[in-house]
Amino acid sequence: MRFKSQIKNVNLFAKFCASLASLGQIAWCRLNDDDVQFTIVPDKGSQVWSVLKPETVFETYILQSASPKNTINLEVPIQALSRALRSAYNATSTQIRLTKKDNVPMLSLTIVTTTFSGGSNVVAVPTTTRRNGEDDQFDFPEDLAEASLSQANGGGSRERETIITQDIPVKVLTMEVVERIHQPRTPEPDVNIFLPSLAQVKTISDRFTRLAVATTKSSASTSPRLELSANMHGSLKISVRTDALNITSRWTGLVNPELDPHQLPDGSQGLRDHPTTKMKELGGPNGENEAGWSKVRIDAKDWSRVLSVGRVSARVIACFINEGGLVLYVYLSNDENGSEDESCLTYYISSFAA
Repeated sequence: MRFKSQIKNVNLFAKFCASLASLGQIAWCRLNDDDVQFTIVPDKGSQVWSVLKPETVFETYILQSASPKNTINLEVPIQALSRALRSAYNATSTQIRLTKKDNVPMLSLTIVTTTFSGGSNVVAVPTTTRRNGEDDQFDFPEDLAEASLSQANGGGSRERETIITQDIPVKVLTMEVVERIHQPRTPEPDVNIFLPSLAQVKTISDRFTRLAVATTKSSASTSPRLELSANMHGSLKISVRTDALNITSRWTGLVNPELDPHQLPDGSQGLRDHPTTKMKELGGPNGENEAGWSKVRIDAKDWSRVLSVGRVSARVIACFINEGGLVLYVYLSNDENGSEDESCLTYYISSFAA
């Protein structure tokens, strides 16, 4: 069982893990030849099921496993991984690999940083935080240089290279355990809509939450409920209601993505019968009819944590299931020019009764 890769986009991977870490402490990580999956299913709150193409964050991707389909399943403390990746910002090189130390499986990050300093010809030996451990069947048999020091061109400045290793203990999961984890099944949505800037949505949502807390006599630990609603005419609303408060913020001119009839079981007829088509008709010519709006009521604090994914991507489609829940599809570009959107994070957010 082996996994090793060079991380080519540390900042994106760090932001991605940070957005997951805001929702839970433990993530199921599934590695195979085609993709990298991270899943968080907390006891309460939103679930996230993400599928990354290896090329989105990895430059080299070496995977060997005796299991079917060359798959490795790990239980990862996602908050610890997020903290470790933060130390790799501005690194010249970052490598991640699966290893074992003291018989404990580890995800080991080897981070190379370079700094320049002035001084004389005296060579100072840089320190590292690499921990010693015996290699075993998880490891790759290669020696890593602990540190190096080279003199820069001209003057007395020197280039100092430091290697830091961050070890994150993980658990290797058996197929029997993994087979009990199932992605939620949801009805066809009533409304599909591209969300506006998540930073803007988060700012307004957090402001509404603070106002609701300030005007409610309930316990400070109780999270307010926000009502989100959208129609098939490009409009989105966020509302909060308490005994002393009733405010709404509205966006118009948003895009409702069109469904491809070739991807529906009944083709063109399936599109005509789809809930989104019917909801657009119920909205009337300008979308103002109340029957054309799909509504969900969600936990405000949980929603704020979900919106932290805005640091990863600006392209998000919200799928409303009236009175049932909200599904967010967050797309990550695998292409440097942003021309391909293949990697996807899927968030499942439950709705509360009125």
